[in-house]
Amino acid sequence: MIRRILATLLLTLIALGAGAQIVNRIGADKKTFQRYASGRMQPYEESNLVLADSLYKAGVEESNYRKRCLALTLEFPVRYARGEYDRMDECVAEIKESLMKHEEARDHMYSVIDEYCRYLIHIGRASDAMLEARAMQRLSGEENNPLGAMYAYRIMGLIQSERTNSHLAIEYFGKAAQYSKEASVEQELPNLYILIAQEYIRSGEYPSALDYCNRAREYVSFFPALAIKVEMTMAYYYYAQGRTDDFMASYEKLVNHPLYKVQTEKDERLEMDVAYLRSKVLFAEALTKADSLSTSRARHNLKHPIYADLQDFRSAYSELGLLMGDKDSIYIKVQNEDIAILDAEMNNAELRAAAERLRYRNQQTILYGFLLMFAIAFSAILLSQWQLRQNLDEMRRKNSQNLRPPRLPEGDGSQGGRE
Repeated sequence: MIRRILATLLLTLIALGAGAQIVNRIGADKKTFQRYASGRMQPYEESNLVLADSLYKAGVEESNYRKRCLALTLEFPVRYARGEYDRMDECVAEIKESLMKHEEARDHMYSVIDEYCRYLIHIGRASDAMLEARAMQRLSGEENNPLGAMYAYRIMGLIQSERTNSHLAIEYFGKAAQYSKEASVEQELPNLYILIAQEYIRSGEYPSALDYCNRAREYVSFFPALAIKVEMTMAYYYYAQGRTDDFMASYEKLVNHPLYKVQTEKDERLEMDVAYLRSKVLFAEALTKADSLSTSRARHNLKHPIYADLQDFRSAYSELGLLMGDKDSIYIKVQNEDIAILDAEMNNAELRAAAERLRYRNQQTILYGFLLMFAIAFSAILLSQWQLRQNLDEMRRKNSQNLRPPRLPEGDGSQGGRE
């Protein structure tokens, strides 16, 4: 039960992250960014489509890529919320295509990909998210950009968490935390600490879980919205250990917090209520509340231990069997995702290898062409020099003949002298 609850809790940081930190990483003018930021405070509002349309038209008329990209950044979360995933993909693809040409706006592109990948994970497209994360990891490494590396490792951690690979998720979240310090975006640290704490709870390493939860708590005074996530994590920390009184106290703090309903999803609240009712030994009410959950996996996961508490082992076994069936289908899906990722990366590697071979052949052709041209030119020079030398020798021979004195007839000079 605790594993499923924490898996849901991990993904609800999407909304928290979207509204908490709105930074002008694209270098837009102040007026434009203020309009954009007002929309991003509530990323799933339908009115953002009108604002996005206005900004996009202005961007086209002014040939301003910043306005166009901000418009698309406003649009794609709404498309996600409406289930219009093809249009969501198109928005992100256009943002990436545009910003790949502008390195000064690369950080905005990385933040868009990060948010997009979270949505992909949430709708069951983890393989697509992994490909995006690895591409971001490569690009950020080539450009020595720690912000992109931070986002890439965080997404990889979320994917491993979804697959219940807690220790690998912790490793990736830890790397993301290191890069967040290098990128001087320490405001991302508390969210990463919460993610790490939740994974330690799932793996039963409670001292480490408490340590990271306390690290995140230190940031609450700077980011009050974190209080809900910290308290929820602590509630499940107590629940996982059977510390009922402490869990009840945390639950009461949560439900009475004015931001609890605003910053949590319906399933999150339902699962917390089920945990509370089970702790109060109100099993019938807990089963009814569990039936309201949106996914069959969540329902089976929460109901089978409640039936065991009631000693209705037949029902418990039935729910557990259904849960195992869900897990088997998820396992097959994960295998297919891994195959898809491997296939895509192999294809990319083949394309890169083919491009490298073509580049090498082009370089060789250019080199051979240059050498041939050089040989022809050098031969022409040698030939012209040889021809010139021949001409000079001929001219010297003729000049030498012309400069010789004429020969006198033999005997003419001696006879005239004796007379």
